[in-house]
Amino acid sequence: MGILTDRRLRFALISAVTILVLDQVTKSIVASSMRLYESIPLLPFFSLTYVRNTGAAFGLLGGLPPTVRLPLFCLVTVGAVFALVSYLRDLRPDESLIAIALGGILGGAAGNFVDRVRFHEVVDFLHLHYGGYDWPMFNVADSAITVGVALVLIRSFRTADRPSADATPATERR
Repeated sequence: MGILTDRRLRFALISAVTILVLDQVTKSIVASSMRLYESIPLLPFFSLTYVRNTGAAFGLLGGLPPTVRLPLFCLVTVGAVFALVSYLRDLRPDESLIAIALGGILGGAAGNFVDRVRFHEVVDFLHLHYGGYDWPMFNVADSAITVGVALVLIRSFRTADRPSADATPATERR
């Protein structure tokens, strides 16, 4: 079955490309129109704040030397892409929403990967805060990854509650 005829793959591809383009366009706009560390309040709890993140999620591993950090993040990204594509291929034909979610995760991973390869860091600019509390800055790619993972987790909890159509253990079906 080709990618254009397989509905799941088509939805995932459209989702991934949409997220990748939206992520790169928004990062480009921020980087070209704001100064590093500039913040523009939009709501009492939300600002656009331009930062560059050398680490992974929430700045983790940002202190590693670039010669270790970049290959590590690239290796993790490639591994995640293979795992997600494998998961996508195993979806039932009627699981379009999960295919879109997986595409969003792939597009988000690709968006941050592009930044890491180009700049050795990721452009972040979405900033949630309230009172004295701040959530680490993030971007469109991070948002797509988070929403996609949440949808996949919800699906996994729902399917875990359902009895299997084939109660034979996988080890005995060979």
